[in-house]
Amino acid sequence: MSNEQLVSKVWNYAHVLRDQGISYGDYVEQITYLLFLKMDQERVELLGEESSIPPQWNWQQLISKEGDDLELQYRHTLEALARESGLIGTIFRKSQNKLSDPAKLKRVVSLIDTEGPWIGLKVDIKGEIYEGLLERNASEVKSGAGQYFTPRPVIEAIVACIQPKIHETVCDPACGTGGFLLAAFEYMKTQSQDRETLRRLRTEGLHGTDIVDEVVRLCAMNLYLHGIGNGDSSVVQADALAVAPAQRYGVVLTNPPFGKKSSYKVVGEDGRGTSEREHYEREDFKFTTSNKQFNFLQHIMTILDTYGRGGVVLPDNILFEAGRAGEGIRKRLLEGFNFHTLLRLPTGIWYRPGVKANVLFFDKRPASREAQTQGLWVYDYRTNIHKTLKTKRLVRSDFDDFVHCYHERKETERFRYFSYQALMARDKLNLDIFWLKDNSLEDIDSLPEPEVLAAEIVENLEAALEQFRSVSAELATE
Repeated sequence: MSNEQLVSKVWNYAHVLRDQGISYGDYVEQITYLLFLKMDQERVELLGEESSIPPQWNWQQLISKEGDDLELQYRHTLEALARESGLIGTIFRKSQNKLSDPAKLKRVVSLIDTEGPWIGLKVDIKGEIYEGLLERNASEVKSGAGQYFTPRPVIEAIVACIQPKIHETVCDPACGTGGFLLAAFEYMKTQSQDRETLRRLRTEGLHGTDIVDEVVRLCAMNLYLHGIGNGDSSVVQADALAVAPAQRYGVVLTNPPFGKKSSYKVVGEDGRGTSEREHYEREDFKFTTSNKQFNFLQHIMTILDTYGRGGVVLPDNILFEAGRAGEGIRKRLLEGFNFHTLLRLPTGIWYRPGVKANVLFFDKRPASREAQTQGLWVYDYRTNIHKTLKTKRLVRSDFDDFVHCYHERKETERFRYFSYQALMARDKLNLDIFWLKDNSLEDIDSLPEPEVLAAEIVENLEAALEQFRSVSAELATE
């Protein structure tokens, strides 16, 4: 049975549960709990390893029960394992039984049990199956799950440009389901055959943070199925913006959550701003703003090690938003960092509609009076590019030309260089740069297919609504 067939088989039952009031997200969450328990049993029986689950809560206790006894055992298992430490505690943190109907629970337990042995599958195959479930969940759910799932071709292209080294530490402060960490791991693990070096990579090289418990659980399981971690979790549940961390990282790869307003207002070095719910005292934040993408950008500036490298997905407003914070943070990025490359991403690639985003590539530099950015290379992969989630899906090969240009640094039709002086001369330091002519504005034959055109109209309307909501929220705050 192929990986896709196995994903489909595990996923198909979700549709039955969905009709009975159990959401896709809840289903994937329950699959996560049960799959972890099943694999723990297989490690004992097939590999002769010690169980990490206390005997009274292991898989055998579940599979041997029926009816109300099964539901009671499962509920108590989740409650007990949520109090454990390390990886177990991360995966079962605040877990609840959403399969309260004993018959439905038995069906899912039997599905997991009969499709094994899961531990016998190669690490890559188990990871692909779970990634398949996560992507299905992101695409099926109308809101929520998609915001934690960055398109994998985007991630792989960013990693191909950054090229993390096996001895470096990689961090994602808004890790979602772990796509960036996994892509970095896959790239780095091929650089050495030394067992100790690979062990350090698996146990110490990758670090993730996310504020949402359910997402941390999915990420921890995703990493675990790919062989990352050793009884401990590489990802933690926390608010990355809460405090200035002491640890620094060689590489930061991330896609902070979309949406302009943060639940909190950060008080920066300038001391300005009032709190919405509570405030963070971050002396490392040079500018106060309620825009959470700007705050994440300032956070990344802090956690990068000297000469560290960042590849960050951020929405368009980061490039042009006026005001003291927007202009000040862009100026700091150009002067204190080597902001060398900008990739304009196409629309229609995100599970959340209305998103227009870019990838910012920049390197940290030691403090200096001289501007660290000599010039910015911009690759426009948006103008005259039409993508959808169904008929014209984004694939990794779409970025082959960009990755080539990134490393070669030669101007092409889509790849242009702008000097530091030219950037600083732009009104309000607006870095929303484009030069290609939109063919659809003049040539009706260049219009995309009707379904693509309709999707782009929805994207633009959603983006406009997001801007209106932002203005409304700002006026309400004032």
